[in-house]
Amino acid sequence: MPTYVALLSWTDQGVRNYKDTAKRAESFGSAVQKLGAKLLSIYWTVGPYDLVAVVEAADEETATAALLQLGGVGNVRSTTLRAFGREEMERIIAKAAG
Repeated sequence: MPTYVALLSWTDQGVRNYKDTAKRAESFGSAVQKLGAKLLSIYWTVGPYDLVAVVEAADEETATAALLQLGGVGNVRSTTLRAFGREEMERIIAKAAG
């Protein structure tokens, strides 16, 4: 399944409710699972982003739906990246090389 890395920044609401962040992460994991995706890991970070989530989803539509649900709650804003594993990258290189 494709992997997505979401760089998350707390909104003002998210910072005010920082004490609930671990509980919110658990809820996000359950919500993505209901959509058929999987939260592989989540990290709280220091720097320009407050959290990094790694999600596996069958397709971009599923990943986008999961992150829309997350953003719709109002605690974070996201920047999402499609990530490629080694085997995927090897296939991409093989196609590019012709």
